[in-house]
Order: sequence, then C-alpha cells, then structure tokens
Amino acid sequence: MKKIIIAVLFTALHGTTFGQASLQPFNLTEVRLLEGPFKQAQETDKKYMLSLDADRLLAPYLREAGLKPKAASYGNWENTGLDGHIGGHYLSALALMYASTGDIKVKDRMEYMIAELDKCQVKNGNGYLAGIPGGKEIWKEIKAGNIRSSSFSLNGKWVPLYNIHKIYAGLYDAYAVAGNAKAKQMLLKLTDWCVDLVSDLSDQQVQELLKSEHGGLNETFAHVYAITGNQKYLQLAKRFSDQSILNPLLKNTDSLNGLHANTQIPKVIGFEQVALLDKDPSWANAAAFFWKTVVEHRTVAIGGNSVREHFHPANNFSSMTESREGPETCNSYNMLKLTKQLFLAAPSNTYLDYYERTLYNHILSSQRPEGGFVYFTPMRPGHYRTYSSPQESFWCCVGSGLENHGKYGELIYAHNKNDVYVNLFIPSTLNWKEKGIQLTQQTLFPDAENTTIKLQVKNKHRFVLHFRRPSWVEPGKMTVLVNGKKVATKSNANGYASIDRVWATGDVLNISLPMHTTTEFMPDGSDWVAFLRGPVVLAAAMDTLNQPNLLADGSRMGHIASGPLFPISDAPLVTGTKNTLANEITLIDKNSLTFSAQNAIYQPKYKSLKLVPFYTLAEKRYVVYFPYSSTEALPERAKAIKLAEEEKMKTEQRTVDLINTGEQQPESDHNFKGEQTDNGTYQERHFRNGKAWFSYVLKNKDLSANKLSLTYYGKEKNKNFSILINGVVIEKVKLDGNKGDTFYTQEYLIPKELLKADLEVKFVADQGSATANIYEVRLVR
Repeated sequence: MKKIIIAVLFTALHGTTFGQASLQPFNLTEVRLLEGPFKQAQETDKKYMLSLDADRLLAPYLREAGLKPKAASYGNWENTGLDGHIGGHYLSALALMYASTGDIKVKDRMEYMIAELDKCQVKNGNGYLAGIPGGKEIWKEIKAGNIRSSSFSLNGKWVPLYNIHKIYAGLYDAYAVAGNAKAKQMLLKLTDWCVDLVSDLSDQQVQELLKSEHGGLNETFAHVYAITGNQKYLQLAKRFSDQSILNPLLKNTDSLNGLHANTQIPKVIGFEQVALLDKDPSWANAAAFFWKTVVEHRTVAIGGNSVREHFHPANNFSSMTESREGPETCNSYNMLKLTKQLFLAAPSNTYLDYYERTLYNHILSSQRPEGGFVYFTPMRPGHYRTYSSPQESFWCCVGSGLENHGKYGELIYAHNKNDVYVNLFIPSTLNWKEKGIQLTQQTLFPDAENTTIKLQVKNKHRFVLHFRRPSWVEPGKMTVLVNGKKVATKSNANGYASIDRVWATGDVLNISLPMHTTTEFMPDGSDWVAFLRGPVVLAAAMDTLNQPNLLADGSRMGHIASGPLFPISDAPLVTGTKNTLANEITLIDKNSLTFSAQNAIYQPKYKSLKLVPFYTLAEKRYVVYFPYSSTEALPERAKAIKLAEEEKMKTEQRTVDLINTGEQQPESDHNFKGEQTDNGTYQERHFRNGKAWFSYVLKNKDLSANKLSLTYYGKEKNKNFSILINGVVIEKVKLDGNKGDTFYTQEYLIPKELLKADLEVKFVADQGSATANIYEVRLVR
C-alpha cells in the first residue's frame, strides 16, 4: 500500500516539469543505511525519539480540545506559547524513522500519537487540531475578518499558523511516508477546517494573515491537492502563497536583505510544489532563482545561511564572522527540502553538490553524539555550539532535528522508468523490488576516496547505472572498474557518468573519488577563508576557553552559546598567496582526514593546530573560517583586526543582556509586548517603533547592570517618548535629528532603587508623537 501511495503522490508532484526529464525518489522503505557516521546519527536520533514522553507532547492538543491531558506538557517553547509544535515535528520524525528502519517500536509510537490526536480532532468537532493556547478564540476573530498580524504574532499569539503547519506536515508524512490511512482522513478534515476559516476573507485579508510566519502551509495544501485531485485545495495553496515574497522572485530580484530567513524558505518550497501541480514555469523559475541567490550569495562553507535568523546583506558577511548566532539548523533543513525538489524536477549535479555539502557539514554536525541538537552554528572563530537538553529544550531546531537524522536515505539514490542514479556516497542498500534490482554500496568515504557497488538482480537485464561526477573531483581523475576491469563511461550534461550494459548478480562496480584540498572565501569576497577536502569542511579545535552552556537549560534563550567570545584579534590568522593557499595544508593522517596547517598559520602558538572534518568536532570551540592576509599586507591586516576588535570586546564585556529589536527570536525571548507598534529595517538594520507603547523584560544577572544603552539613527527627529523601568519613568526623550547620518548609542542611568533581576523596559510615545526607531537595547554595567 505504501509503495502505491508514494507512486501516486510522485506522479502528481513530479510527473513532468515543463519539458525537463524528471527523476523519482525511492521510498525510504527501499533504502537502508549501513555502518558509518550517518547510521550512527540515525540510531542516536531514534533512541532520543523513543525516550520522549508522547503524552507530554500530546498534552497541549488534549487541553485545547477540552480533554484531560495524561501528563504535563514539556517546558521551554512547549509551554510558553508555541505549545504543540514539537508534537507535529515528532509525528513527521516517527514516520520518517519508521520508513527508514522498519522499527516496530517507532511504528507503535506513531500510531499511538495518531490515535490520541484523532480523539482531539473528534472532540473539537469541526476538523480543527492544534495545541495553540487559546487558539479557538483567535480563529473566531480571524474568520470574522478581525486580523492583527505581524512578523511573529497573529492576534496576540506566537506564530499560530507556523505552529499549526507542524501538525499538518506530521499528518501528511504519517500518510505519505508511513502509509497511515487514518492520518490522511485527519489531514483532509484539518484542511477543510482551513478552507472554511478563510472562506469569507478576501485575498487581501489572507495576504494580511501571511505577514505572520506560517511555515510551509502552501506546500501542505499543494500536497493535499495531489492526493485528492480536488481543485479547492490547489486554490487554497495559491491563496496561502505570500505575494510579497513571490513577486520579486518572479522578476529575478533578490529582496531578501533583513528578512527572517526560515520564514521565507518554506514559502518557496510551496511555490515550487504549486508550480509542479499547476504547470506554471514562472513559479518554478522563482523557486529556482531563490535557491540560486541563497546558495551562491548568502551561504557559507558548511551550507548554512543567515545571522541571528535573518538574511544579512549579501555583500557584507561581517556579521557572520562576528556573531555567536550563525547559521540556523532549521534553515538548512528547509534548504535541503527545496534542493531535493528542484533536483528531482530538473536533475543537476549543482543541486547535489550543495545537498552533499550541507548534509555532511551542517546537518550531520548538528547532533551531539550523545543526543541533543544545535540551533546556531557560529562561524565566529573560537566560538562553540550549544546542544539541546533532551528532556528540557524544545526549540524549532529540536523539531527539525528530530526529522533530519531519520531521512538520510531519501536522496542517496533516485530512478527514472528503468535506470538507477547513484547520487551520494553513503554506505547503504537499495532494494528496487519492482525491477528486481538490489544494490549494496560499501564505502568509508570521506575517509577513503572510493566506493564499491555490488549488484544483485532477479534476472539478467539491461539498464543504465548513472553515478554522480562530483564537482570536487578534478576532470579526468575519476576512474571506474566493473568486475576489476577499467571501463569507459558516458558523460551526461547534468553531471553524471553512465554505464549501459546487461547487469548480472555479482557484478561489482568500483568508483574512485580522488579528493584534493581547496579554499573557499566568504561569498562577499572578504578576507576570511575556509579549507575543504572534497565536500568536507575542515576545522580546527580550540579549547582555550570554557563553554558555560554547552548543554542548554530550559530558558527561552538557552539555545544561544552565550559564553565569552574569543577575541578575533587572537584567532589563528593564515597567510600566503591566495590562489596557492590550499597547497600549504598538508595531509598527515589519511584515515581520519587530519591535516597540518603550520605552513599557512602566522602565529607560532597556533602552528600545532590540526584541521579535521568539522562534522567530527563536538563540544569544542572551533575555527571554520580563518582571517586571511597576503604576506605583504600582514602587519596592516593584523593591526586593523585588533583595533576593530578592541572596541567590540569592550562593549561585549559591559553587556549583561541584549535585544536586537525588530527580530523575531530576540524579541520573543524577552517577552515583547506592545500596542500600535511596528518593526522594519533601515540601512540593513532592524528596528522597533510605536505610536503607543512596547516593552521587553531584560535579565539583570547578579544585579550587575545599572545603565540602559539604546541605539538610534542620528537624523531622526520630532520623536518624543518616555522610557520606563518597572513602571517608573527614568527619561523623557526628545530627538531633534542633530546627530547626523550615523547610528549612535545613548546611555541612561537606572536609579539604584529600580535595579532588580528582571527589568521591564517600556517605551511610551507622547500624545500625538511616536517613539524613535530603536535599533538595539542593551543592559550594561
């Protein structure tokens, strides 16, 4: 039954794509991982999955349905407004893991989740199903046309559309991936509930809803159309496609600066799905353009993107090398989903090069060997990653993390009507029952530069075996042996080599994959360099500072590696001729891909540093990107780094708490509230302002701070407002625009009697005026 479901879905979604030859994926049930780092990661994830208490994840759904929960909700994001989002991810993760492993314990857990969720949906009576606190009340308001939408809230709730998307996706995966028929019925009921929700709203009102983060609802509704053929669901998918993002992409315009990155990527996945179903090349081209601009201009060596969850300017990666909040794992999770879709629709080695790079260097590295997931992977030299506490941390990247390590088999292989495509060099087996073809891939890659493929066929027959020629293998260097004899291969335009022959059981294919060391500078061309061996990013471990929150606590900001910053001026600096710099990195242990960088590193104290695959480093401070200088410019470069860093480190050392205003997570983490307030960007910087008021709660650890530092823009004028601490006015501000065309900071002394561990900072506009654009709020010593 499951195979039939997948075939029907794929024919609907990928049958033809505007004249291009498409491929089909194999079902996860047809691929099994063999021993290696990916299998280890899969087993770690499965163990964690089964350690979670399903009743605690179900508690928000039961509560909102008016049923008595069997256990208390988990904490962290699961009981502070995003209640239930992990339950949706968990359902997807169980479906993926069951399909990938066949473990009956995983299947039983998935079926228990569905049975309990079904009780909630039946009790709700109208198809609705979610754990959103007070969700029923806001949906009544929205159905009546009362819509109050901003980037991370909707009618006073924390991204409820994003939240409900997770249970939509979970039900879809339980049906499409794991074959659960009940999940399909529940999905259709929940989708019909949404059809009714917006039935009386204009398209403009629906677009107003979409100002709030809403995950990939358009993708899900497109899937529902694919499995039903009912046009109302395709129309729903189109209505839930954000025109403010789509329209620039249709014109091949990059308007992404300052946008919350992971809000946009799922929308684009949906654009591509709608395009396939609606046979619309313009939407497909928009999705492909988005992928191209993000991958080519906004992505670092590990495959990740964004700083503090937002797309920074494509021509300035300085925030990437300075911030402790580097690429977010959820972004790469969604970029891989988009990459897979685009590849299957229009097969190209370019897509797979990115997919492979991100899989090894971001996704595989994002899970702690003992369990736990990473939210941010800093590119700042000498910083580290914080891992989730398995029973305490429930961020978005825990949800996507649960899924990531259960679906490694999804794109190792693909096929067309008759032929097999080998895309990735991961130890695994493939069982294509319909064609009577079994394939076993044995490899130690990347620790060994080859892979071996053994075939078993029901009957001798002719088909083409296509295998990828990675861009990291130099032209002419790949060799192929069949049964020990070198054979010629046919090269395809899309980056594959092919062998067309009659295959028999026992045939063995040996493919050499010679790698070499390369350098990769930041996409903006700045003097920061990473080193790679083939697709594997190399990094240096640095244990010069302790990591105080290596394992997160349950606090709202526990996902941030908040320990001391390592001064960039003290980071290992590499020097040499740019185009031959890779030659200075020498291989000293081929079995573990360990390299010496002593010929490239400038400072004597770092000469002994070793470079190893980044995905093997855990629980350590590290360097992925090294500051670089030519030999001639070395003194000037070192001096410039030191001067710039000294000022930043002074500010960092004085800072007790910080809010990057106008950005979703920092504001949410600081209990943002407000009326008649808005956020935006100016000169690539985020701000928050208001015609009434807005407030945050800052943490004054050890009561060590006594000043409030605000960042303004110098030319802003005619803005009159008050600053209050815990309800008491500490300053009446009048801006007259006399500071010029620059950003500046202003400090305000907090009276001693107001100093507490929690400080509510409130900005209240004078009657008839407004607050200034406030770009940053710091609590300082």
